[in-house]
Amino acid sequence: MMLEVKDIDRIIEMAWEDRTPFEAITYQFGLKEQDIIELMRKEMKPSSFRMWRARVQGRATKHSKKRTFGKGRFKCSRQRTITNNSISKR
Repeated sequence: MMLEVKDIDRIIEMAWEDRTPFEAITYQFGLKEQDIIELMRKEMKPSSFRMWRARVQGRATKHSKKRTFGKGRFKCSRQRTITNNSISKR
């Protein structure tokens, strides 16, 4: 499969995002986790690749089945609620 430059850029961006699971990249671009790792290794500087691998290895949010939350976005219990475009006071 031949990827365009804009697709490669988007895959790299999604791979760096903590909350974007590998499954989302697979669904959108048809690349398996190992393919994503190989793409990152090829497209990034060696030091950047090592930093990325250390960051995503074992991270539960990068795998849908390891997440502690289901659908929707994760919301921290300490996160303030937003009501009518103003941040609520505690």
